Amino acid sequence: MGLTLELIRGARARIQDKINRTPVLRSTTLDTAARAQLFFKCENFQKTGAFKARGATNAVFLLTDQEAQRGVATHSSGNHAAALSRAAALRGIPAYIVMPSNASEAKRAAVARYGGQSTLCEPTLADRERTCERILAKTGATLIHPYNDLRVMAGAGTTAVELLESVPELDVLLCPVGGGGQLAGVAVAGKSIKPSLRVVGVEPAGADDAYRSFNAGHIIPSVNPQTIADGLRSSLGDLSFAEIRRYADGIVTVSEEAIVRSMRTIWEVLKIIVEPSAAVPYAALLEDKLGVAEQRVGIILSGGNLDLDQLPWSRVRQ
Repeated sequence: MGLTLELIRGARARIQDKINRTPVLRSTTLDTAARAQLFFKCENFQKTGAFKARGATNAVFLLTDQEAQRGVATHSSGNHAAALSRAAALRGIPAYIVMPSNASEAKRAAVARYGGQSTLCEPTLADRERTCERILAKTGATLIHPYNDLRVMAGAGTTAVELLESVPELDVLLCPVGGGGQLAGVAVAGKSIKPSLRVVGVEPAGADDAYRSFNAGHIIPSVNPQTIADGLRSSLGDLSFAEIRRYADGIVTVSEEAIVRSMRTIWEVLKIIVEPSAAVPYAALLEDKLGVAEQRVGIILSGGNLDLDQLPWSRVRQ
C-alpha cells in the first residue's frame, strides 16, 4: 500500500497539537520580480525549525507502547535528527541519532538540546546505514528513516494540506527534493486535493540524482553530491521515489550561485532566516526554470537551521 490522502489526513489529526501551523508570507517585491503571485509556506517557523517535525512526530506517535519503550533511531544530517529527538522526548522515550561528521554544529547542538543521543560517522550513506544498524541491533530501537517511511511522508504531506487550505487557488507548488520524503508527501496531498495543481521538485545541480532518476524512470543513486544545501545530499528512497513518479509533475535543478542568491534575497526581503536547502525552490524562479508568469505559486521554505558562522555569502566574499 502506498501513501494516500487518508494517511496524510490521519497524520494531521495525530500531530496537530504537537506542531505549529506555519504562516504563509507574501511579498509585493518578490511577486513583481517573478511576474507571479508567490506564497511562501514558512516551515522555518516549525517546531525544531524545519518541516521534519511533522513526519518524525507522526511516526513516533504511531508506535505501539511495546515498540516505543525500546526507543527510536535514525541517521540524519540534522533536521530529522532534531525532529526525532524532540518527538521521542514528547513521548518520553530514548532517541539514538547517527550523524555524519560534517553535520553543522548548529544541528548537532539541536539534537543535544532535545535530548537525542548522537553518534558521529563518516559522511557517506553507507557508513550512516552501517552505524545505524549497529545501534538498532544493540538497543532494539525502531528505525524511523528520515524520508523512506510512509509515516514520515504522511507527516510531511500535511504541509500541503495546510497551504491549500490557506491558498486553495494555487496553480503551482514548488518543493525541495533530497531523499524525496517531503516531495512525495506534498505531491500526494497536493494532487489528491487539487488534481490540476502542478507539483515540481527542485534540487541543486550538484546533487541532481532526483532529476536524473525521475527522467530515467529508475533510481540513480547520489554519488559525492556537491552542494551547500546539506539537507538535499541524500539519495532517493524506493518508497518516496514511487510516489514522486506517480504524483509529481517534474523536477528541475538550480545552480549553487542561484541557491545563495535565493537565500540572501529571502533573508533581505522577507526578513526571515532560511537554510540553503529551503532556498532551493525560490532559486528555480530566479533562474526562470518553470515559466510561471501570472500564476499563483506556492513555495515551501523547508527549514531555517544553519551555522550562522558559515553563511554562504560570507564565504563568497572571502
